[in-house]
Amino acid sequence: MLPSDDCNDCVPDYVKRNLPISSLAFSSLPFILTFLVVAVAVSHKLFPLLSGRAPQKDYDAQLPTTAFSFKERPSIAGHLKGLTARTLAVTIFSANIALSAVLVELILCEISNTVNPVARTLAIKITLPSLLFLLIIATPALEIHSVISSAGWSFGGARKAQKRVAWILEGLGLAIWLIGFWYLGRALLGSYLHEESYVRTHSISEGCLERIGIIGVCLMASLAGFAAVSSLWQTFGVKFRPVTEADISRKQAGLDATNEMLLTKQSRLRALRRKMSETPQEGFVTRIVGSIRGNVDVQERNTLQLEISGLETMRTSLSNSLLALESRRHAQLRAHTPYGRLLNFVSYIFSVYCLYRISATAFTTLRRFSSPNTSFSNSDPINNVLALLAKHWDPSLDRVAWSRQISFLLSGVMLFASFNSVLQTFLLFARLAPGILHHAQANLALLVSQI
Repeated sequence: MLPSDDCNDCVPDYVKRNLPISSLAFSSLPFILTFLVVAVAVSHKLFPLLSGRAPQKDYDAQLPTTAFSFKERPSIAGHLKGLTARTLAVTIFSANIALSAVLVELILCEISNTVNPVARTLAIKITLPSLLFLLIIATPALEIHSVISSAGWSFGGARKAQKRVAWILEGLGLAIWLIGFWYLGRALLGSYLHEESYVRTHSISEGCLERIGIIGVCLMASLAGFAAVSSLWQTFGVKFRPVTEADISRKQAGLDATNEMLLTKQSRLRALRRKMSETPQEGFVTRIVGSIRGNVDVQERNTLQLEISGLETMRTSLSNSLLALESRRHAQLRAHTPYGRLLNFVSYIFSVYCLYRISATAFTTLRRFSSPNTSFSNSDPINNVLALLAKHWDPSLDRVAWSRQISFLLSGVMLFASFNSVLQTFLLFARLAPGILHHAQANLALLVSQI
């Protein structure tokens, strides 16, 4: 029989069959529930931790948006202007992680052939484009917006020239990111993974997925290594003195005093700006003389801005120190309970495993100079044992392929299991550059959601 030119002949019957809307919605309910549960959980638990527990007004100062007046007539544009930066960042952060969780659920459903195939197909068609848009366009655009705003450029100010320059910088930064994302991936993938003909024929979505896969694997490997070193350092390298309630109270008192001083300075700055805006326009000669002698209000405004910047940096440093003290205090109290002793024992075993992974990876890297085909996944006994167990469960599985997948999954386990150690090490490094941490705090949650 000659092959047919009709593409519908190759489509399975379950895809051709149209399900009722109610049945399709019921079959898609697991994916919807996963998205909602994960989004709500990370927005209420993980996002405040990564954003440094900063108040909403301070977070909005780091990610400024166009001001909104409630006197305006309600409209769609008005509601969009009314979105605060924190709301937008929380939405993108939660959507990134929730869609990733749904994608993992879809992959597991495809492997086990559970849930209605039509619902799976529809969920994949919605999840993949949405995740690509958020990872490649929406999240980088918001991060670039934050960097430009922190540099002093206003997107919603009264000065049209400054606003125009800010939006030009935003578009230029996003264009540079997209060009670098595409052509760097094209150079790597086209040179090492695919033939030249394949590079020309695959679609844009396939190319984006390949680039995200390569970047994701590299980031997972780097972060897993950092997590392993952090776990070793926090378990065997550093010995903290006991933390008392008095230490936490003193740190909390210092943070409260800093917040009060910061509120006072900010109130004074707002009053000064209001006074300067209500001052009548000066003449040309007066402005020339004022520029030579110096305006008292301008000098006071600059001094207040400098003091506010220093107080914000101090508040960030004190907040991180307080968070570290509370975490250590909680760990010390938990260590005297049976559950805490069990966790400490598991932590020691996990740290020994991290040491083994670092040593084995370094040894395999050195061996590749003499044997280029050597890889860690093929020589690691833990990966091979787990792959043999999987093959015993299903003899049709490819043991070598499963060994590679298990190695990658164990890297993810290392990263998530040592999250607290990574956080403590990050806070330790943050003491060296608290100012940089203060400006990067708003983008930290978005970067984590991208990874």
